[in-house]
Amino acid sequence: MVSTQYADGREEKRVENYTKFWQKDLGKEGEVDNQNRVESYTDVVNGYYDGATELYEYGWAQSFHFSRFYKGEAFAASLARHEHYLAAQMSLRPGMRVLDVGCGVGGPAREIARFADVNIVGLNNNDFQIQRARKYTERAGLEGQVSFAKGDFMKLSEQFGENSFDAVYAIEATVHAPTWEGVYGEIMKVLKPGGVFGVYEWCMTDAWDPLIPAHKELAHAIEFGNGIPEMRHLKKAREAMVNVGFTIEHEEDLAERSDEVPWYYPLEGDIWKAQTTWDYFTVWRMSWSGKLVSHTAIKFMEMLNLLPKGTYDVGETLKVAADALVKGGQTKLFTPMYLAICRKPTLSES
Repeated sequence: MVSTQYADGREEKRVENYTKFWQKDLGKEGEVDNQNRVESYTDVVNGYYDGATELYEYGWAQSFHFSRFYKGEAFAASLARHEHYLAAQMSLRPGMRVLDVGCGVGGPAREIARFADVNIVGLNNNDFQIQRARKYTERAGLEGQVSFAKGDFMKLSEQFGENSFDAVYAIEATVHAPTWEGVYGEIMKVLKPGGVFGVYEWCMTDAWDPLIPAHKELAHAIEFGNGIPEMRHLKKAREAMVNVGFTIEHEEDLAERSDEVPWYYPLEGDIWKAQTTWDYFTVWRMSWSGKLVSHTAIKFMEMLNLLPKGTYDVGETLKVAADALVKGGQTKLFTPMYLAICRKPTLSES
């Protein structure tokens, strides 16, 4: 069967095929399944985001990431502060040329460009997201400061050449890579000597034990609900950074901080936990009634061919994702915000 190719870049067949990369019973997932997803990471990630991007924008924001919350802090303010914090930790300065690896629809790139007055190239391998990123950036009047390129983050040096950027960051994106050594190694190549790499990484924490069936199943649920080929241990991220030659100048799992309001609270769907009046709507969308309304609408839109076939099924995986991420946060088995600030050696140091 020929796959329908939408003008906006989405491909119906890969949306339909997304859930087929996992066993129906996640408890029966094996190493062969993991390896298949890792080898097919481009199809896994693109199939997921072709189906999930509009749902992310509706249910979350144009910045596809989590953040810490202060009591009474608005959802949008928290997202922006998380981005500002990364930029500040990286010591980004006006005029720097910066690469955003896995930029989504460009929310963080636009925010960091405004905050730090840097020039950002957003890299994404998904045509649908790139089109939306460019549209939003033009609407914001930032097209002279923020641009977007289609490409594979496992082939950065082929696309941009070595020593091309003053700084590189990745916000909850490199978890989609088939190996951390591969993507971090490519980031190392495109950084100028002495350049800085900052990342918020998704990891399973030190408390996670893959030999415990419940822990393993939790990791598979996070993978299934978020388009991730394979969840990995935090220590492997750290090892990969060092193995490719980075010096880690600062690292911290921000989810370990004793925040009164947890990072996962919007996913719980409890409107009484909303921190501001406007956030009631954000939290409601994750409640049982909010999910019922949105997912029913998705089903009808798919039946009317207004959405690619398979979008409803991808939407259903987001329910699995929400439950798994909340559980991972509550049990401290998972973090979406392992922060690492790394430096490429200068020529004199190498």
